[in-house]
Amino acid sequence: MTAKRKFILGVTGASGAAYALRTLEALARAGCEIHLCVSEPGRRVVEMETGLQLAPDLSDLAELIDAPTENIRHVALDDFASAVCSGSARFDGMAVVPCSMRTLGAIACGHGDNALHRAADVTLKERRPLVLVPRETPLSAIHLRNMLELARAGATVLPACPGFYHKPQSVADLVDFVVARVLDALGVENELVKRWPEK
Repeated sequence: MTAKRKFILGVTGASGAAYALRTLEALARAGCEIHLCVSEPGRRVVEMETGLQLAPDLSDLAELIDAPTENIRHVALDDFASAVCSGSARFDGMAVVPCSMRTLGAIACGHGDNALHRAADVTLKERRPLVLVPRETPLSAIHLRNMLELARAGATVLPACPGFYHKPQSVADLVDFVVARVLDALGVENELVKRWPEK
């Protein structure tokens, strides 16, 4: 019997709740176990962009995603005893979707002052896939420096920049383009977008 794949998903206070919710939905539909850590600014952005209130313990996720939620575990931001904070706990990778510049900077500097930052630090040190999805423009030299630092440390910096060659017909199509790349970087099979044809 194949063990269920386990991922950590962080959601922070950058615009892009649709990316976060679609990533969560896709991982849940793929049968993965998800340890979900949402910052307070991230929770407020979800509420602002979806119009739905999100409970502090995330117990109302079933209202936000079209996928089974029984394999989603809530990780409180101040829970340093959580498995996500330990290198000895087995996870297949982590994504931060969207990733605010504050979170990006904290991870780049090794400043683990909450469970989300610590989980990313652990993911890097254990050489597991870490996918960061910043959604900010324009980018300052500080942002670019932090991204370069993280890329050199082994993270995949995957800005929320959808392509158009798949001829998107809706905002959902643009979101799926980015989420498909996140799943690819984590090694999760998906068919969210039509791939470039092989010759």
